[in-house]
Amino acid sequence: MNRRQFLAGCAAGVGATGFLNFPTRLCAAGAAAKVRIRVVYSLHAPVQPGPDWPNQGYDFNPFMDNTRTMLEKAFPNYEFPVSLANGPEQAKAILAADASTEVDGYLVFQLNCWNRVVQTIATSGKPVLYADFQYGGSGGFLTYTAAFLREQAANVGFVASSKPKDLLAAVRCFGALKRGEAAEFAAATARVRIEHTPKPSRLNCKQDSLNPRPIDECVERMKTSRILAVRDQNSGPADSLFTIPVEQVAFAELNEAWKDADPDEASAIADRWERTAARIEGVSRETLVQSAAMYLAQKAVLQRHGANAITINCLGGFYGGHIHAYPCLGFHELLNEGLIGACECDIRSTATMVAMTALTRGRPGYISDPVIDTAKRQIIYAHCVASNRAFGPDGKSNPFQILTHSEDRQGASVRSILPVGYMTTTLEVAQDRQEILLHQGKAVANDPDDRACRTKLAVEPVGDLEKLFTMWDRWGWHRVTYYGDLKPSVYALADAIGWRVVEEA
Repeated sequence: MNRRQFLAGCAAGVGATGFLNFPTRLCAAGAAAKVRIRVVYSLHAPVQPGPDWPNQGYDFNPFMDNTRTMLEKAFPNYEFPVSLANGPEQAKAILAADASTEVDGYLVFQLNCWNRVVQTIATSGKPVLYADFQYGGSGGFLTYTAAFLREQAANVGFVASSKPKDLLAAVRCFGALKRGEAAEFAAATARVRIEHTPKPSRLNCKQDSLNPRPIDECVERMKTSRILAVRDQNSGPADSLFTIPVEQVAFAELNEAWKDADPDEASAIADRWERTAARIEGVSRETLVQSAAMYLAQKAVLQRHGANAITINCLGGFYGGHIHAYPCLGFHELLNEGLIGACECDIRSTATMVAMTALTRGRPGYISDPVIDTAKRQIIYAHCVASNRAFGPDGKSNPFQILTHSEDRQGASVRSILPVGYMTTTLEVAQDRQEILLHQGKAVANDPDDRACRTKLAVEPVGDLEKLFTMWDRWGWHRVTYYGDLKPSVYALADAIGWRVVEEA
């Protein structure tokens, strides 16, 4: 059975049997390998069976084949046996099989976000190089890497680069160390990573007419705001967050409002989207009208509850049949109006958005799943929802596209081609610690990569890129980005409510 036939069999049988190991000797027969590195791919299946980053149906086989070829060519005297794993049990089986063989280290690729494989591999005590497959495994990669850094796991190094040469430079660290020097591995890979990361640019930004609201007025607006959290079928008051009242709303109420939306009004909104979107692809007219009805439903529920912010468990609601249109385009409209529409029932990010929109006199927040690329010295904020009025309802609009939701290629979502050249401030709040997390950066590009979420704003961070890897295990993956230099006002707001600011870069 050849490798591709084997992988196809793995994909078909993963539900019943999990992944199998298949060692592949890459050196010529009889050749003595100087270094033997097992390559472990952490993923659901070789062809992705369901919605997740990068997207449903994504075929990882070309990447794995190309990686094998690249490693063989660059390191002809190394051996790279290969294994696949989708969780701790498969990882344990890999270590057990390696107990009777001589393995010098492990190269673990995080291909999907939340498969916990690298943690088990790290317990081997051998050098482990942990690599991000960008726009595929980046959420888990950032979170798990931060935990390794916090634990000072000296045998675990990492690489987060879009350039293959940076991966090869990190792999070379295996051969640079003598056996038994695993405790030096993380430091060795860090030196290589820093050497290959571009130096900071001169971050001269375009002029921005940000006029922050006085802090006392901002705090008052936060207290008089209201967040509606649509998580499940429960309804009623919830604990306030960041001084902002929160109320639970049931899926059923939102869905009934969607059913009751005026069809003529929904059709007119769909007409407007068809006129103004720079591109519509993969989204039917019917889906546009359903999305417009969901926007009208969100507005109706907000008005009924006297709220200015709504966050919806969109994936759970849609896949569970509780709602019948994605809320992405509705969120897009709310944000353009100076209201708050936030993804995934993330109340913490929603509270961040309420506070910062009040502070900036209506500018919209951009909630995202970030990715870090050391090759470009960038952090890329990726999500399927974004405003196209980054400077507020009265500000200049930017082009936007209407595409399917990326992970499952269903429904309708937004790619906003956001302005570049401006300073941005990215934040998150933590009620339990009374902290506001903050970093800043200059918007430099919009990445059109088809993998993962549709809108991808690339920013060069201000400060220490290495430090930016350290907070994800304590703060989670989401961040909220605003256009403008909000740093002085955020410090003033924190002082006014007795919180503190944590700078993550």
